[in-house]
Amino acid sequence: MQVAYEPWFVLLSIAMPILGGYVGFDLAAQIRGALGTRRRFLLASAAVALAAAVWSMQFVAMLAARFSFPVDYLVLPTLLSFLVCIIVIGVAVFAVSGDEPSLARLLLSACLMGAGIFATHYVGMAALAASAYLTNAPSYVAASLAIAIALSGLALWLTMDRRLPLILPALLFGIAVSCTHYMAMAGTNLSARALASSAPALSPDVLTIVVAIVAFCIFAAVLLLLVPDRAKTAPQILTAAAVAPGLAEDGSQNVTVAAAATGSDSDLRRGIFAPLGGVGAPPPRIAEQLPIERDGATHFVPVENVVAVHANAHYTFLFDGSAKLFCPLAIGEVESRLDRGRFMRVHRSHIVNIDRVVGTKKSGDGEVLELAADCPYTVPVSRSRAGWLKSRIKEKSGGLRQGG
Repeated sequence: MQVAYEPWFVLLSIAMPILGGYVGFDLAAQIRGALGTRRRFLLASAAVALAAAVWSMQFVAMLAARFSFPVDYLVLPTLLSFLVCIIVIGVAVFAVSGDEPSLARLLLSACLMGAGIFATHYVGMAALAASAYLTNAPSYVAASLAIAIALSGLALWLTMDRRLPLILPALLFGIAVSCTHYMAMAGTNLSARALASSAPALSPDVLTIVVAIVAFCIFAAVLLLLVPDRAKTAPQILTAAAVAPGLAEDGSQNVTVAAAATGSDSDLRRGIFAPLGGVGAPPPRIAEQLPIERDGATHFVPVENVVAVHANAHYTFLFDGSAKLFCPLAIGEVESRLDRGRFMRVHRSHIVNIDRVVGTKKSGDGEVLELAADCPYTVPVSRSRAGWLKSRIKEKSGGLRQGG
């Protein structure tokens, strides 16, 4: 039978996965480089946000349909479709959230995410079994699965490119979910049952309220995770010894720390150590320390201890040779505070201390830098920087031999 749709509900059904995709992909982008509890929390939140986007779209789209007979939805398939979607999409996000995602991981994640979207639709359609007989055309089933996998893979691939705004993969994700549903519905034939099932069921009006409330609560809760945490304690003046044990107790370092601590809380968190540069103003001073957050407090790490910097969405991680330390600054802000003669941005997501580079080696189609540290540590390098770095390494090794 032909199914008519309410246009406004159709538009709402398309908007919901775009919103949920934006939230979910933003959280997923922060997983890479996160550690411990934060990594698990981000993974779970991204999976829930993306699953809620898929699930809410499917049922809002079903509520947009106008059938020629009364329809109720079974409770168990309705809830089961959400659970299946969370699990499958969670595995897909986990598979692509490694430090260096490969093509194989991307393909696996695309297949899993597409399968999650596909399964959510058909498990959800089973909720109509109380009111209708359903038959599905095999060609439409195959087409809906292919659309889900292809567009999901493209959305994940765009998410991995940090230069692009997240709205692009979110739009593709919304299109993937919507096209999968409406393609599958185009190949579905429904006919009314003579007798209604006695299984627990929800009316369309009740289901509309449930879906809207659940989706809104999930998106609102997860969106709060995107707001950077702000310390509520009053700023304190820190001595150089308290901030970074081992630093010399000279006046210049104490002045630098005290100046940072006496500013506003946002200035302290952003690591503002000097006047802003600009027309008629002196150039920005090079920072001697960078802020990190640990145990709910802000600390500072001497710049000379920084081996590398790794971008993680809106934040960064500083590698000091033995561990990654969470820094609340974006990579552009960190770069503006570093000495360009000692630190170089070798990749859109990585800055290295040039003096710590000991060599390069092949890794797939590209190259990585090997850095001198307490534990093995490599950093990808863009092709435009590879030649210059190799010559710098040769000059450095030649200077060492001459000095020896």
